Amino acid sequence: MDIRTAGAVLLMASYGCSAGGTQQADVRSPRELAATWDAEHVQQPLPPLLRHQDVEQRLRAVHRAVPDLFSIEQIGTSVEGRSINRLWFGRGRFHVLLWSQMHGDEPTATAALFDLFEHVRRHRSGADVRRMLDTLTVHVVPMLNPDGAERYQRRNAQGIDINRDALMLQTPEGRALKALRDRLNPRIGFNLHNQNWGTSVGHTGKAATISLLSVAYDEARSENEGRLLTKKVAGLVRDAVEAFAPGHVAKYDDSFEPRAFGDNITKWGTPVLLIETGAPGTSGDDVDTPLVRLNFVALVTALDALASGRAERADPARYESLPMNDSGVLYQLIRRATVITGTGVPPFTADIGIAGQRIVREVDGQPAVLMQTRIEEFGDLSTFGALEVIDGSGLTIAPVFSPAVEQGATVTLPTDWRALELTDIVGPGEPANLVLLRPNDGGQYTVERVFRNAAQESTPKK
Repeated sequence: MDIRTAGAVLLMASYGCSAGGTQQADVRSPRELAATWDAEHVQQPLPPLLRHQDVEQRLRAVHRAVPDLFSIEQIGTSVEGRSINRLWFGRGRFHVLLWSQMHGDEPTATAALFDLFEHVRRHRSGADVRRMLDTLTVHVVPMLNPDGAERYQRRNAQGIDINRDALMLQTPEGRALKALRDRLNPRIGFNLHNQNWGTSVGHTGKAATISLLSVAYDEARSENEGRLLTKKVAGLVRDAVEAFAPGHVAKYDDSFEPRAFGDNITKWGTPVLLIETGAPGTSGDDVDTPLVRLNFVALVTALDALASGRAERADPARYESLPMNDSGVLYQLIRRATVITGTGVPPFTADIGIAGQRIVREVDGQPAVLMQTRIEEFGDLSTFGALEVIDGSGLTIAPVFSPAVEQGATVTLPTDWRALELTDIVGPGEPANLVLLRPNDGGQYTVERVFRNAAQESTPKK
C-alpha cells in the first residue's frame, strides 16, 4: 500500500468512527474560546523564561490532579540528561501528536499547551471536550529541546538544529521524537514553532503573527489524503486566528526539506501541520499574552475540527489562498528624521529601521526577557512596515551621546561628535542606542524619546 492509499484509508477510518461528525451546535466559536482562555488560563512564567524544571513539574502536577484523564511518560533524555516527556489524554482511535520547543528559543506554544490541558480538565464533561476525548487520543511533547530552552537558544547542547536531524538522527532528542512517532503512528501531527519577528504577510508590511504550513513529503509537493487534511485544518485555524488578527496570517514556504522532521514525518505517514508564531501586530510591553491566547484558540479549534468532522468538510482553499511569508517587517521604524550619525558627516534625512530580538539575561540575579535591538535598514524604507512606526518629520535622530540623556530633558548637542569617540553610531548594523530630539529655540533640543539596546547600552569611550 503506497502513502496515498494509506492516507485515504486512515482518513476514512478516522471519520467513520467520529463521535460527532454531524454535530455543530456545541462547537465553540473563536470568540468563546478566547473568553474561556481569558477566564481560565494557567498563570506561569513568561514563555521565554520557561525551563525544563517548570515544564516537568507542571506536567506531573497535571497528571497528579486528574490521573484518570492525563497520563505521562518519559520518552527520552536530552544530551545533558534532562527528561523529555509525553503527556496524553483521550480514548479515541484517531491519534494526534503535538510537539513544541524543538528549538529551545521558541516557547510560545509550550505555554499554550498547558492552557489546553487546563481547558480539557475543566470542561471534560462538556459536549465539545467529551467529543474530543471520545474521538481522539492526543499526545503532547511540550519541550523537545530542554537543553536549548535552558540557554534560550535554537540548537541543542551538541550545537545541532534538531529540526535538520531527521535523517542522521545524531541527537537523542530527535531519536526520541522519531521513536514516538513510529510507535504511535499518529494520523496527524502538529509541529509548533516561533518564527522571526521580521516575517511579514506577503508585501503588506504587516507582521505574520501566525504562519501555517501543510508540510510536503516530496519535491513535487504532492497532495495525498493526509496532506489534504492538514490543508483543511489549516484553513479552519486561519479563520479562527483571523477573528483576532485580521491580515496577520500567512503561509510558510512548502518547499520540501529532505532533512527536516516535519517533512519526513509526513513522508513516514503522519501528515504534519506546522504552526509558526511570529510577532504580535504591534509593539508593546506585553507581547506574550496575545500570542499564547492565539495559540490556544488555534489548537483547540484544530482538535475540535478533527473530533467533530468539521475538518473533513472544510475548504482547503482557505489555506491555499493565504499570502506567502515575506521579510518586510521591522520592530520599529523612524520615518524621515534628520540624522546625525556621530561620525562627523553632515546631517541628512533618512528612515531608520530597527530590528528587535528577545533575549534572556540575568538582571539583578534573576533571568529577565530583554529586547536586543540594532539598526537593520537605513535610507529610503518606504516599502517596509513595522510593529511601531514613528513620524520623525521635523525631528533629529542622533547617537545616545551621554548616559544621562533622559526623555523630557533639554539638551545641547555636542559641537564635535568625533571627539566623543562613541562606541555606537547611527548606521546599518549598529546597536540601536538612539535619541530622538525636537529642536527648540536657542539651539537646544527636547528629548522626545530614548531608544536603548537592552543588551548593550551605548556609552562614550573613556
